[in-house]
Amino acid sequence: MPTYIYAITDSGHPLRLDGIDGVGDPATQLRTIRTKELSAVVSDAPADLRAKRRDLAAHQAVQERLLADGAALPMRFGLVGPDDDQVAAVLEEHRDTYAERLEEVDGCLEYNLKVARDEDDLLREIMKESAEVRRLNERTRDNPAAQDDKMALGEMVSQEVQARQDRAGKDIAARLAEGAVRTAVADPTKSHFLNVSFLVRREEAGAFSEAVHAEAERLGETYTLNLHGPLPPYSFV
Repeated sequence: MPTYIYAITDSGHPLRLDGIDGVGDPATQLRTIRTKELSAVVSDAPADLRAKRRDLAAHQAVQERLLADGAALPMRFGLVGPDDDQVAAVLEEHRDTYAERLEEVDGCLEYNLKVARDEDDLLREIMKESAEVRRLNERTRDNPAAQDDKMALGEMVSQEVQARQDRAGKDIAARLAEGAVRTAVADPTKSHFLNVSFLVRREEAGAFSEAVHAEAERLGETYTLNLHGPLPPYSFV
């Protein structure tokens, strides 16, 4: 039977799983697969598993219980192995890598930051600071039929937007990385030019949140910073 995988821990983790159910309806029973150095918290994999609210909550509850008692490598929702024996074989094959990751995330939490900027404010900045953009804008305004100029203007503005967002994103991430163990930059979203996760020591979480607030104050009201966390360290597994 396929095996649903929630997380990996070291062999010394207390694995207090009493009172917690696994995914599925009816809920599956949690169990552990152990090797000499590692453990995997698993259950049977439901045949019709979907990302429903109840199953997502069950998956998250397992992560939270494990992380409350020590280091754990949380798996993404929906990870399924062929069977228990294959899961055990993977634990053994990659034991050194998993052990390194467990040591790294021990005592740490993940915070995800998404940053957006008001589009009109950015375009005003580009118009103010780029003489070439202003020149092309005036030419297209005076000659609406100048399609080549319109295309050149659009391309130039697009390049400027991308370049300025890239610079701002790198600057913001670098400033906040000073308060983190590691950072992991993900692809931007449709609404946010920066999507970055930080691995933060538990005892420094308050200071990190304050640093994000200070960064928001520095950037001003035309930027929107959305901080989510603490989260299981998915981005650092």
